[in-house]
Amino acid sequence: MGSIALLYATAPDRRTAETIAAALVERRLAACVNIIPAIASIYRWKGAIERAEEVAIIVKTSAALAREAAAALKALHPYETPAISDIVAGPATDADFAGWVIAETRR
Repeated sequence: MGSIALLYATAPDRRTAETIAAALVERRLAACVNIIPAIASIYRWKGAIERAEEVAIIVKTSAALAREAAAALKALHPYETPAISDIVAGPATDADFAGWVIAETRR
């Protein structure tokens, strides 16, 4: 069974999230990207507490490509400091799912 990674990020709006998602899938850096609309974010930025409506992005990729996928996501992202983090990295519980992710991210 192969190792996979799920990356989490936020984007300012659905259009930006879809642009990032399409680029990652087209480049075979992601097998799939989930976009979760309308999340509320409260965070401290440059000394002030901010509130924003954002969308969440979950990137399904192989563990071998996780860093490259994260770097591409960061390069495509409009934020000065995008929030990109691993949710899960390691062997998948479901071998069929892991096989699909690895096959779709193979170049």
